[in-house]
Amino acid sequence: MGIGRIFLALAASLSLGAAEKTMDVYDIDVEGGKCVLVVSAAGESVLYDLGWPGYNGRDADRIVTAAKAAGLTKIDYLVVSHYDLDHMGDVPLLVSKFPVKHIVDHGPLTTKGKGVDERYAKYAEVLKTVKHTTALPGHKAPLKGMAMTVITSAGAWIDKPLAGAGQPNPLCATTQNKPNRADDAEDNMSIGLLFSYGKFRMLDLADFEWDYDHKLMCPNNPIGKVDVYQVSIHGQDKGVSPVLAQALGARVALMGNGPKKGGAPASWETLKAAPGMEDIWQIHYSLNGDKAHNPPENFIANLEGVSDQAHWIKLSAKSDGSFTVTNSRNGFTKAYPKP
Repeated sequence: MGIGRIFLALAASLSLGAAEKTMDVYDIDVEGGKCVLVVSAAGESVLYDLGWPGYNGRDADRIVTAAKAAGLTKIDYLVVSHYDLDHMGDVPLLVSKFPVKHIVDHGPLTTKGKGVDERYAKYAEVLKTVKHTTALPGHKAPLKGMAMTVITSAGAWIDKPLAGAGQPNPLCATTQNKPNRADDAEDNMSIGLLFSYGKFRMLDLADFEWDYDHKLMCPNNPIGKVDVYQVSIHGQDKGVSPVLAQALGARVALMGNGPKKGGAPASWETLKAAPGMEDIWQIHYSLNGDKAHNPPENFIANLEGVSDQAHWIKLSAKSDGSFTVTNSRNGFTKAYPKP
């Protein structure tokens, strides 16, 4: 082999060895609850909600399985978006199974009902033993390998647009608002987060509902465009307003629905009509819709009639804005090139 070819081979080898690490996102199946694990390119981790308590520790075990698959030995930040049953899960149990360094929440409990007082009391005991921070809109976590910006928390939201955002949102004038239900007050206390890695951006507002979408996004859009939208409130139609879902310009929607929870046909129609939307990926086939209101099977982690399979959806993003999404059920992967 000539010296030129040796040099080229060495250069190619070095290039492969220096391949860019990705920001990885795991949408974990917690049967209609919420649980998203984000791992930065530098290996730091954010667990965003824990699914349900009970079920013999099912969701805590699924989190540990996903965390180990991601190569983690600890959770750097556990974000409890709000104190509803299907998001708060069993924090004491998880902490006993897997180390958690830091907990972030929206502050002391202020809402009532749905057994939240008892849940919060058990959770508050854990806060005595783990470092704890209250999220404030606009704040950023000191993470390496990605940025995590608080968009909403405790019924409040960022008071000035993010860089490059702030343009008028024309959907405000054409979308009828829906008043918030009093018994859903905790939903709108949700911590909402924007994750970014270079040019890649992913928005997740947990259980923010339709009325609060309007409060956040009207008359101007303070967030701007994103690549991926983690669909609010499991895809229930009370939480997927066009003023948000169609203003983001997202290429992909990831929906943490259950077989009979979320995945509403109205939400599907809103997402499909969003400018720039290429694909919707779902944790479960939605029995609330027909085949016309579900994606093709390759884009569904857990199929109709097949329960408790615990397949997740994994997203891997590069700093140039390109990303892939993979279905752990069958290994199907789709690549989304940089814009």
